[in-house]
Amino acid sequence: MLMVGLTGGIGSGKSAVATRLAERGAVIVDADRVAREVVAPGTEGLAEIVAAFSERILGPDGALDRAALGAVVFGDDTARRRLESITHPRVRARTAELVAAAPSDAVVVNDVPLLIEVGLAPTYHLVVVVRTALGTRLERLTRDRGMPRAEAERRIAAQADDARRRAAADVVIDNDGTLDQLHAAVDALWRDRLVPYERNLRDRRAVGARQVVLTEADPSWPEQYARLAARIRHATGAERRIDHIGSTAVPGLAAKDVIDIQLTVDSLAEADGPLADRLAEAGFPRLPGEWWDNPRPPGSGRWEKRLHGSADPGRPVNLHLRVAGSPGWRYALLMRDHLRADPDQRSAYLALKRELAASAPDSGSYATARDPWFDEEYLRAEEWAGQTGWQP
Repeated sequence: MLMVGLTGGIGSGKSAVATRLAERGAVIVDADRVAREVVAPGTEGLAEIVAAFSERILGPDGALDRAALGAVVFGDDTARRRLESITHPRVRARTAELVAAAPSDAVVVNDVPLLIEVGLAPTYHLVVVVRTALGTRLERLTRDRGMPRAEAERRIAAQADDARRRAAADVVIDNDGTLDQLHAAVDALWRDRLVPYERNLRDRRAVGARQVVLTEADPSWPEQYARLAARIRHATGAERRIDHIGSTAVPGLAAKDVIDIQLTVDSLAEADGPLADRLAEAGFPRLPGEWWDNPRPPGSGRWEKRLHGSADPGRPVNLHLRVAGSPGWRYALLMRDHLRADPDQRSAYLALKRELAASAPDSGSYATARDPWFDEEYLRAEEWAGQTGWQP
């Protein structure tokens, strides 16, 4: 199943997005609803909260008085952490139960207000953030919820800001327009990305394009890489070296809009083991067939690796699994760093890329046509490495 994290600041209209996704067929797991459920009257969760904070946090009906509890923990980090130690494990356990009950081909949307704040983004296949202008959010909170403006401002300030959410978002849905416009954006996301992503994930199929289309340098490529690397690191469950490589890792260089990532492994046997399944389950299925890097220098033999792609139709990825210290592993890092350091060679490579994209637009001929230039660039890069003391 596809796991989607949905979040947005208070008053952003996140619930409207969740409702529309449910209408399209998503299974919604509402973190707020789960959080209320695990501390309902008669639960162990509520009993433990009372033991920690006394009965002053209960209302006349014996239910949790959230305003009273908020007054106790707000601004008191020790009290807040104590509360979180009671509620968070129960919320996680109940969420896991709800997810396990969903069909195997479901698109499960976990609606989590504090997804960014608590660091959950890497645990999802995709993170969707609902963004709304501050003025609109304040108006909604004061008009629709009857919240005093000062309280609305305090609540907003206590959450992650828009820049932090945007950095964690694979998809940003703007909600400053009409409800019809919001529904159209959600419907397009469902149709064009979530449904095919789930199908690709289930079939372990990677997306890709045979045609070479150069995109002007995108300053968000490093940020996109960081999200992918965090997801890969979470999936592998170990501290592994992960590097952004290839043209999208070189600032100012036009490139195919494909993020190249190098995952360092101890051996190809490790890459062929359970690691391959964990990557596929995280949205990075292995590509079929055998894969080798083009040899550098000429005559040095083929450099074997394992290559995974992305099941996400909205973000093509080449995930190269190479053995630490191997020639191909070193070469990927050296070429990236030399092009970063040498503006003249970066310009020469860009000119070559543009020429080849026009004359050899399919991926195979494009890659082959670059080989002579890279044979010479490898020698230049090695000379640079010797002069500067570069190490991978």
